[in-house]
Amino acid sequence: MALKQGKVYARHRILLDGRMAVPLFLFLFFYYSASRKLQNDCHSSDYFYFYFYFLFLFWGCWVGLGVVCFPGTRGKRREVMGRPVRFPGISNELQKILVANMDEAPARRRAREAFKDIQLGIDHILFKSPADGLKIKESYEVNSRGLEIFTKSWLPETSPPRAVLCYCHGYGDTCTFFFEGIARKLASSGYGVFAMDYPGFGLSEGLHCYIPSFDRLVDDVIEHFSKVKEDPAIRTLPSFLFGQSMGGAVALKVHLKQPDAWNGAILVAPMCKIADDMVPPLLVKKILIGVANVLPTKKLVPQKDLAEAAFRELKKRELTAYNVIAYKDKPRLKTALEMLRTTEEIEERLGEVSLPLLILHGESDIVTDPSVSKALYEKARSSDKKLKLYKDAFHSLLEGEPDEIIIRVLNDIISWLDEHTKESNAC
Repeated sequence: MALKQGKVYARHRILLDGRMAVPLFLFLFFYYSASRKLQNDCHSSDYFYFYFYFLFLFWGCWVGLGVVCFPGTRGKRREVMGRPVRFPGISNELQKILVANMDEAPARRRAREAFKDIQLGIDHILFKSPADGLKIKESYEVNSRGLEIFTKSWLPETSPPRAVLCYCHGYGDTCTFFFEGIARKLASSGYGVFAMDYPGFGLSEGLHCYIPSFDRLVDDVIEHFSKVKEDPAIRTLPSFLFGQSMGGAVALKVHLKQPDAWNGAILVAPMCKIADDMVPPLLVKKILIGVANVLPTKKLVPQKDLAEAAFRELKKRELTAYNVIAYKDKPRLKTALEMLRTTEEIEERLGEVSLPLLILHGESDIVTDPSVSKALYEKARSSDKKLKLYKDAFHSLLEGEPDEIIIRVLNDIISWLDEHTKESNAC
């Protein structure tokens, strides 16, 4: 009964917010009408465009502010998304840790520490990669902005690495879950793999999945990987960027800021452009831009189920629930707009990409647009570039495809790296 009353209260609260906003709409309408008439240059198309723009903008702001002003109806993070996921065989105490609000890093760190052994035991081909013969290190480092950043490395134990591979993870993700298996495979093949969680992602400090500035995030990545490459033990080795999805955009931005600092880049389903089906309609986008100036951290952006869109195999899609520190809520307003702005910038600068490239993309990807990977391949200035498209494959080439596709993609990456490190290792 209490639940039903809560639903009724929430519904009436939103309707009340709408009624309270009507005078504001009318005020804005007449204010705009009067100002245009005073200027004596009123065009009907502009008039109606701005009227509806301001109407929806302030309605969005008012509803958003209503959420802030009526905190009694705000649920916990997992409750907003639906029923909490129940994992078989875990205690109620652990379940409480997993359903806690993970907006801040301490809660995410508690969840990962409590759950990491369970994660490594799931039935996925990536978690069958052995850790024998590898040096694996986790640490936290405070960057120049005073943020505590989680970092991890995987190195061959008995021989020096052939090259340095610096990994940029995708949207809402972490370098501690599926990438664990990918990194082990690459390190077992002789490569030193280094990764970090961006500020606000995974185990790093910051509001969960909030990107106030994509350029600042890229600068944080450059700062960390520059320190990695200064290590005397690896300073003379070839270094490569490895980016997945949004991490592909990060890798490309790193290269555009450091055009001569890297020996190549591997881009898996890079976010050079978000697929049209995943982008809100133009009117909604314009509204969100306005609302983001007032409520940048609010989770208001409509979005399809990313796991469903990205993972072809149902069983592997279900395993994404075990990535307990991944961000699973609606995108924050400023984050979504920064990603859109970044993809628009990258799409315009494809011709400036000059380093050796390996681009891998699923032909059936509906999250990031494979046609823009083709455009990157065609427009990039580099003469050393390779594009591999996988028939019927979805977005998550290394996590959500049948085992044989995952193995093929990993082998394609390792073969390309082997080919591009032959000369340096021969010396």
